[in-house]
Amino acid sequence: MLVHGITECASTWDPIADRLEDRFDVLAVDLRGHGRSGLSSDYGLEAMAGDIAAVIEMVGMNRPHLVGHSLGGAVVSATGSVVPVASVTNVDQSLRLGQFKEQVVSVEGLLRDPEMFPSVVSALFDEMIGPRIDEVERARINAARRADQDVVLGVWRLLLEASVEEVDAGVDSALAGYSSLPVPYLSLFGSDPGDDYAAWLTARIPGSSVEIWEDHGHYPHLVDPNRFLELLSRFWDSTGR
Repeated sequence: MLVHGITECASTWDPIADRLEDRFDVLAVDLRGHGRSGLSSDYGLEAMAGDIAAVIEMVGMNRPHLVGHSLGGAVVSATGSVVPVASVTNVDQSLRLGQFKEQVVSVEGLLRDPEMFPSVVSALFDEMIGPRIDEVERARINAARRADQDVVLGVWRLLLEASVEEVDAGVDSALAGYSSLPVPYLSLFGSDPGDDYAAWLTARIPGSSVEIWEDHGHYPHLVDPNRFLELLSRFWDSTGR
């Protein structure tokens, strides 16, 4: 199951899904408020993880491999804490959300301004995407993007309104299930998340691993999809699924 990032949709995964379909049954989903899914009054992490759990049950998936990018990485991380899965792969989403809070709060006024919102969201993603992605692929991602102000503010509500301590406590709560439910967990970054991130993550998800592809930006899986598929294949083979 493939889960996209904020403002994006299932089609963002097309280059990966197309390569996976020869070997696996692949399901890419639109999170609530994204793509063809409906709007909601709640865009919290718990609600979105509940949606993924409900889809897994509805379609009868037996311990799927979950792969999420950006917001999707946080969503599949929360899902894997409470639902039996074969593995979780998190692409370029640090779970140290307390640190990301500073960046979001710094542009809160612009995010809440309807006239400035589109340009500030565009600027944030232009900064994160990095220089190595193919221009055709960059254009494809941006064409699929739907930046709905209410949805983005809803997703980032905790970051905007809660203290760092409350954000960190929320993350710890969302990951608590991993202490008693061992799950193979891989985190891939396109830039260094910090020297101590691997230790921080392992303290919450025992046995997790972190891989860094320097200078690949926010979309390492789309900068080098073949390498990403090789990484997934090795990781999934190691799980026995």
